Amino acid sequence: MPLKVLIVGGVAGGASAAVRLRRLREDAEIILLEKGEHISFANCGLPYYIGDVIKEKDKLLVQTPKSMKQRFRIDVRINSEVTRIMPDKKAVVVHDRVQDRTYTETYDKLILSPGADPVKPDIPGIDSPRVFTLRNIADTHRIKDYVDGSKPERAVIVGGGFIGLEMAENLYNLGVKVTVVELADHVMGPLDFEMAAIVHQHLKSKKVELYLKDAVKSLIDAGSHTVVELNSGKKLKADMILMGIGIRPESRLALEAGLQVGTTGGIVVDEYMRTSNPDIYGVGDAVEVKDFINGSTAVVPLAGPANKQGRIAANNICGFEEKFGGVQGTSIVKVFDLTVAITGNNERTLKKNGIEYEKSFTHSPSHATYYPGAMLMSIKLMFGKKDGKILGAQIIGSEGVDKRIDVIATAIRAGMTVYDLEKLELAYAPPYSSAKDPVNMAGFTAANILKGDCRVFHWDEVASIDRDKAVLIDVRTPMEYGMGTIEGAVNIPVDELRDRLDEIPKDKEVYEFCQVGLRGYLAYRILAQNGFNHVKNLSGGYKTYQPAVQKQSNENLYD
Repeated sequence: MPLKVLIVGGVAGGASAAVRLRRLREDAEIILLEKGEHISFANCGLPYYIGDVIKEKDKLLVQTPKSMKQRFRIDVRINSEVTRIMPDKKAVVVHDRVQDRTYTETYDKLILSPGADPVKPDIPGIDSPRVFTLRNIADTHRIKDYVDGSKPERAVIVGGGFIGLEMAENLYNLGVKVTVVELADHVMGPLDFEMAAIVHQHLKSKKVELYLKDAVKSLIDAGSHTVVELNSGKKLKADMILMGIGIRPESRLALEAGLQVGTTGGIVVDEYMRTSNPDIYGVGDAVEVKDFINGSTAVVPLAGPANKQGRIAANNICGFEEKFGGVQGTSIVKVFDLTVAITGNNERTLKKNGIEYEKSFTHSPSHATYYPGAMLMSIKLMFGKKDGKILGAQIIGSEGVDKRIDVIATAIRAGMTVYDLEKLELAYAPPYSSAKDPVNMAGFTAANILKGDCRVFHWDEVASIDRDKAVLIDVRTPMEYGMGTIEGAVNIPVDELRDRLDEIPKDKEVYEFCQVGLRGYLAYRILAQNGFNHVKNLSGGYKTYQPAVQKQSNENLYD
């Protein structure tokens, strides 16, 4: 008897499930129900179409109902909203929006891929025509038409996440003055503060106005523009406002059908992508999944995992048993001239889950320095305190960031340690890397910490150093020292250190640092082997410290 599968929602999860089902079961009846007009589109490309980087809107469409029908014989019904699931009857109620009719469709197996909705805070003025969210093609066209037609001079972006910063760049490139308002103390939530500080300084260099630890209180129509009132009392003039404060899993259908929904608001699924009803599966942004690092549950709205979940759900429906192994949260974003990439857990998540860890910071050139164009990339690595197992990484740089984060993401999935990173044999030629790749260097540095070859302290510990019991030494050159140092540090360049050991008191703790950590490591080894028993090197050096202690926000830029 032919298998009948209904899929509620398209895009990454639903569309990938549909085509995988067809590849496995030529005889299956597959119906994809999508409440919008588009079943499969490139969400991540939407800001770049608005910013005229992607010129043709059709390039955003991955599959169309016509192509799905022609190649895969899938019955795609757009503008068809599923309003109710009846698990006891194995049927759904569908509202055909075009013909304004309601009908019932039965199923043998049901896949839920309803996605998530943008969060719109309940504040005065939120329904203004100048307020936008960006989640789908319709949103994109609305924003694009407004930007092209109204030529806004000032835009306020509420939320400094991935979409918010991508839109900041694209609007900026169109000549719009951009203000970003973020409730947290830093943009890009998955980043730790000191890594986000690098992004803050870059945004400031691009003349993006940045308000941190603040939120929108109300939106006041002032005729020709909207006044954005913040909790701090600050009032910003805006011609358009983009709400990018997050998304909420669309789990209403599941909840009303009696399916289990987790504390995250996502639909609960097992490792086979089954919901609490064995004939109903869930995939994509609407489901709650396991964090690969710590095992907790989370909602992770990323296209890569959604595609894999759709494929796995289809496999299991067709009898090919496969488990979904969890989500690392590997992601990457372009922020003007920077590339920012993340995989695994950040410090906040590790602490929350009680995982013991150590961290290291390295700043390595993207390729051999003797080949033109090498740029430093900053790598933060989190790893197990006892076994060195890699728990997470954050990388920021100009080029080569993507391949380094992919190497570390693969290492995490394989359960590798920092000692394995030391040994990785990675492709090298002067235009692409160095004989010791930045990933190798991160491994060397982390392994040195675990082995006790170099004890470290971190940027946020500097303020608590007791200067009566310790000495702070800057081992950079006098020129570097003169351009800025940590307050109270004395300058003894590493190349002069052996000849000036008598200037360093042995009865005090020695905290030393250089620009990125390498010369500091050399200084540590010299001091440790010359009778100095209480020495620590600043991980990541002054390059990590300096952006983190600067003023992070950029208020009143356009007043």
